[in-house]
Amino acid sequence: MTVFFVTGGARSGKSRFAQHLATKLGEGKNVIFVATAPAVDDEMVERIERHRRERPVEWVTVEERLDVVKVLEERRHDVYLIDCLSLLLNNWMYDLKLTEDVFKDLTHRLITCLSSTELDVVLVSNELGLGLVPADKLSRQYRDWLGWLNQAVAKVADSVYLVVSGVAIDLKQLPGSAWDF
Repeated sequence: MTVFFVTGGARSGKSRFAQHLATKLGEGKNVIFVATAPAVDDEMVERIERHRRERPVEWVTVEERLDVVKVLEERRHDVYLIDCLSLLLNNWMYDLKLTEDVFKDLTHRLITCLSSTELDVVLVSNELGLGLVPADKLSRQYRDWLGWLNQAVAKVADSVYLVVSGVAIDLKQLPGSAWDF
């Protein structure tokens, strides 16, 4: 099947675009929304509820903070929307006290699953590499690891959409991909 990767900045429209894409892919099929966001405070609870109300009622929602591969391997649905890798990495770092070796293992496991999937999968992530260098070590590590995770997913994805101001561009359709070298 097909793997779609959707990235962009905060409030760029990436989640809305990914939901639209999953809706189109899911016509007449079972769609599962895999939520990685933890409800850590009242504002996050409201944000999660708002997003839930915006999704089609027939979609199944699964909250999975750490192991999205397990959800994909269950293969109980036709279309998967995973929102988002940015929070998944956050959860890995804080819940698992991640080392670089474990990060690489988890990334490899995800990429292996995506490379062999027979499902339609839409993944969402933030693009952090366009901003300033963070001031502290942990923030720089998060930025670096998210960049590497995004690159790995983009490499195996069939389509990679960059969303800016609500406009999506399929980067793999542009000439000069880094993978062409």
